[in-house]
Amino acid sequence: MTTSEMSEEELDLQYRKMIDSFIDQANDLVQQSNPENVSMALLHAASRFNAFVVTTHAETLSDFENDIDKAKVFFISKYDEMLSENLEDYKEVYKDDLKYAHLMS
Repeated sequence: MTTSEMSEEELDLQYRKMIDSFIDQANDLVQQSNPENVSMALLHAASRFNAFVVTTHAETLSDFENDIDKAKVFFISKYDEMLSENLEDYKEVYKDDLKYAHLMS
């Protein structure tokens, strides 16, 4: 079944499985390196892959160059949105730990 034939629920499940796969690999890599290095490697890999994706939508160098600014705005805004959502989710970590309670008020 191709992605064009999948329901929204199936696409969402596939998307979540991919995310979990990347997180699992990052967690494994933290055994060999510090979380900051793994984080930077993930960012670099994402930027490299996103650059590749942009090239797949451009037939010529001129098309590619015309797409660069739009692509940067798109990916930067998506990253900002996702990071904000995840940072909000991680506030829950501190709610159960009273030593951080003063940060939540």
